[in-house]
Amino acid sequence: MLVAEQAARRGARVGVVDVCTAAVAALPVNGAGLSAMSRTGPSHPLCSTDDVSERLEELQLTLGEGPCVDAFLHGSAVLIPDLVTHDAQDHWMVFTEAALEAGARAVFALPLQIGAISPGVLDLYARVPVRLNAEELADALAFADLATLVLLDARIDETGGPRGGPAEELGAYRAEIDQASGILTVQLGVGIEEAFVRLRAHAFARGRRLADVAADVVARRLRFSPDAEPDQADDET
Repeated sequence: MLVAEQAARRGARVGVVDVCTAAVAALPVNGAGLSAMSRTGPSHPLCSTDDVSERLEELQLTLGEGPCVDAFLHGSAVLIPDLVTHDAQDHWMVFTEAALEAGARAVFALPLQIGAISPGVLDLYARVPVRLNAEELADALAFADLATLVLLDARIDETGGPRGGPAEELGAYRAEIDQASGILTVQLGVGIEEAFVRLRAHAFARGRRLADVAADVVARRLRFSPDAEPDQADDET
């Protein structure tokens, strides 16, 4: 089985990174990414197979829009064979432009679900327009089902980490964003969800990765003012 072979190459137990890598090998796509998502707290990318898929995961979680977000919210697959379509550009105007610039042309977002449990979304992308046939879609959904089982079995924190890195890197990534959001609740006098929104807005407005902005907040290099616009903050010296 492709997934087991990928894990064997890493010399580790099967993780979601192996599912993503196997999906790319089996399907007419160029990359895959997976994010853990929640309705009650910040969402986090768990793994990606290349720079483009890593960028797509970051974009959707930073912007709060895109196929991944819709797949999670509605609990159904979102299949976009060509981002250069009227519907895609109207529905996710900012994401679509940024995704095309990053090098993606087709995007397929598959929710991870078992009953009422939905821990995240598997995203696939292609550099050219692609339409999955019935067999390929069935395989993609099977990879999503397997990723769900692996993710739940690993309790999210033991999934193999982001793009080949150790699980500790994922834990640190998540902890830093959570810590930064907590700091902003104090600086801005808002709830944790609004603080996370402000963090994302600032990251997008400055063209920066969410993790990098969070690191600056935690290190006190960046401070947010309650009187500033949602995407603004004051750099500390």
